[in-house]
Amino acid sequence: MRPSVLMLALASLASAASAQQPSSHATDTLRLSRRQAVASALLANPQLDVAREQTAQVRAQRVEGLGIPDPSLSASFDSLSALRNVGSAPMRPVSLGITVPFPDKLRLRNRIGLENIKSSESAFRLQQQTIASAAGRAYDSVLVTRQHRRDLLEARDLANAFLKRAQARFNAGSVPKLDVIKAQVDVAQSENDLIANSRDVANADAALNRVLGRPLALPLAPTDSLATPAPLPDLDAVEQVALRVRPEITSLEAQLRGAQANVTLVRESAIAPDIVMGAFRDMAADPLFTYQIGISMPLPLFYPLHTKGDFAESRHRVLELAATLRDARAGVGQDVRAAWATADAALRQAVFIRDQLLPSTREAFRVATVSYDLGGLSALEVLDARRALLDAQRQYADALAAANSARSDLERAAGAPLATIPGAPRE
Repeated sequence: MRPSVLMLALASLASAASAQQPSSHATDTLRLSRRQAVASALLANPQLDVAREQTAQVRAQRVEGLGIPDPSLSASFDSLSALRNVGSAPMRPVSLGITVPFPDKLRLRNRIGLENIKSSESAFRLQQQTIASAAGRAYDSVLVTRQHRRDLLEARDLANAFLKRAQARFNAGSVPKLDVIKAQVDVAQSENDLIANSRDVANADAALNRVLGRPLALPLAPTDSLATPAPLPDLDAVEQVALRVRPEITSLEAQLRGAQANVTLVRESAIAPDIVMGAFRDMAADPLFTYQIGISMPLPLFYPLHTKGDFAESRHRVLELAATLRDARAGVGQDVRAAWATADAALRQAVFIRDQLLPSTREAFRVATVSYDLGGLSALEVLDARRALLDAQRQYADALAAANSARSDLERAAGAPLATIPGAPRE
């Protein structure tokens, strides 16, 4: 029931995003929020189609493993005096037979097939989480390039305004021509930064379109804006959830259970009998069918070869998966801790820039501008203050994008949305 509800929710979000597109193909601008971008990527990204088809293949392999061998039909002309005298054969036996595997073999094959399906489904969930994280980061890249553009436009306006001040003061004879030249250089630099930003905007749009499974050249219009994310849940709670639900862990656990079942299946294949049933009739003499039922079993005369061969192989496969699972648990714990530390540092950095650095640089630029108008500072000092403000704005936009992307990566590391973790703050 859960997968159906999830797919319906994703479909509704994707429909809401696509419904906002204009009808004209020439202006096919997609307006979507971050949440809609993730939902659309989970529905349309071709990498998920690959994982989905791989899971379907594993389901088909389970059916193959449960199949009973097809019956065999044989007919012959026996006791011929010569190969050319086929019609005078005194015996014409026809037999129909079928071999039914030992019932426990079917049970074990079914268990192995089910565990393989669970492992493949875990791989599919891992791909979903990877795509969701990539969609979130791509959306943040689109937002940050647009925020940089707004900051650069504001910086160009400030540069033009300062150029007018410098020109006015030069005309009044209170500053040298060098101030005007410096202001002109600053305006030119602002224009150059805008040109470089247009490249970044186009690249970010193309990257998000690829994650969404859309043509790369189609325009985008994000409806969200960069904002400080909610506080993070406790690290220990995140790690406990990750160790329980991470697809890598659940996949290895399923593989281990399947390998343990395979140990028993290998042993039974070497010693357990199969049931043989058949019907026989001599078409030349006997008008009646005769039937047979019995068992067919291998004779493990070379048992030491089994113990050192297929038995040992299946047993060591179990030991290999057990060791891999232990290492995967440690790797997941390390991944969670690294992602949590990155997200925590990015969040604190964004808050610090917002509350401390950005207000200070704005005030410094305001004071420098006023002082320049009063003749107290040089043009170089005003330009330095403006560059510091622009740099702080750039750092703030980058920090917000990094904080949101790090939160997405932490959700990937946790294997579940952070809002569902016990004790997590509400967004």
